[in-house]
Amino acid sequence: MMIELDTSSSIPIYTQLRNQIVLGIGRGELKIGSRLPTVRQLAAAAGVNVMTVNKVYAILRAEGFIEIDRRHGAMVRPSLEDADALQEKCSAQLELLIAESRLKGMSKKRFLDLCENIYEKQALGAEG
Repeated sequence: MMIELDTSSSIPIYTQLRNQIVLGIGRGELKIGSRLPTVRQLAAAAGVNVMTVNKVYAILRAEGFIEIDRRHGAMVRPSLEDADALQEKCSAQLELLIAESRLKGMSKKRFLDLCENIYEKQALGAEG
């Protein structure tokens, strides 16, 4: 999995890193049970501070995307998030995306087509 961080972005580096790992899991680039790099390895590869990676791993662990074992390190695990909590989170994020899309002139059909295409691409990647 390739990590690309945009240091000129207003999105914090730790959030970008977290999002890239979640996308990697969702796309199937990081399989359930696969080991993540050590904190030091990922920090060196991404060009960030070790504390940043520690923070990202703590967030991913709290969100249920990874588990951390002192002997085996960080490993990808299936998310066990409560379905109601996930629906609430999705609803809030989609509401904002829909508002932004409408304000920029995107049609409902184009928005829904985009959502469907991304969903299908993610599903195919996770199966492969």
